Amino acid sequence: MDKSIEQMRQDLASTRYSNTTREAYPKTAEELAAHFGRSVDKLTRNDLRSYVEHLQGRATSASWLKMRLAAIVFLFRKTLGRPNDVSFVSWPRQRSPLPTVLSRDEVQALLSAFERPLYRAIAMVLYGAGLRVSEALALEVSDVDGARGVLRVRHGKGDRARQAKLPSTLYASLRAYWAEVRPPRPYLFASPLTGRPPLRASVNRAIQLAAVQAGITKPVSAHVLRHSFATHLLDAGVDVRVVQVMLGHRSIQTTARYARVSTAVMRKAPSPLDLLPRRGGNWP
Repeated sequence: MDKSIEQMRQDLASTRYSNTTREAYPKTAEELAAHFGRSVDKLTRNDLRSYVEHLQGRATSASWLKMRLAAIVFLFRKTLGRPNDVSFVSWPRQRSPLPTVLSRDEVQALLSAFERPLYRAIAMVLYGAGLRVSEALALEVSDVDGARGVLRVRHGKGDRARQAKLPSTLYASLRAYWAEVRPPRPYLFASPLTGRPPLRASVNRAIQLAAVQAGITKPVSAHVLRHSFATHLLDAGVDVRVVQVMLGHRSIQTTARYARVSTAVMRKAPSPLDLLPRRGGNWP
């Protein structure tokens, strides 16, 4: 057992990182140790340079590489106290593609296509409240506050708590789901076999299957429902700062990217071509 990696786990436990990050970082450290066949505290700066080049050669995306580089930096900077050994690390540039957004009709068709009430209810929370899939799966029954119309998100990204809007239609749907399924407490969404929430991969598979059943050709995932939530709010004229709060974003820039796909935002802005003077209503 590598004592440095165990110490890394303890260091991560005192941070506000998400559970996903706390699990991923030690795995990267274990892969690093296995690559060289010795404990991580025995590795040199040159070893790390070599390994970073190895990672860059097999990277499938900028986010994949960034997660592993961040784990290595945390290990050597925080746990081992050797920041100079990772001072050469630079972060890869991440593309900023347009988010995939479903139309309202596509959302309706998708929600109608689910066979299992469990996954339909999860999808309704993703779209109706704009939660991340990890936030939805962590919900407990006590987090549903129908009287105040809010969902309590106790462990959002960065372990930040917030409240999400619980519209009356979503509340009624969750009550109907609860009456039918009666999931084992304390979780709102849990398998009767395991007593635990389903895996995120299982949720995404269920959503993709429902999309096929609904005849949707766009690539659909749990996060696409969150994208659609934000974009449809902007389409409805909700201020971007309000949408920022509802999504739990730290930066307004993160929320503003949805303006790039909001048709309502585009309709409000005239085209310069339309502003050019015409002669008798026609082009010269």
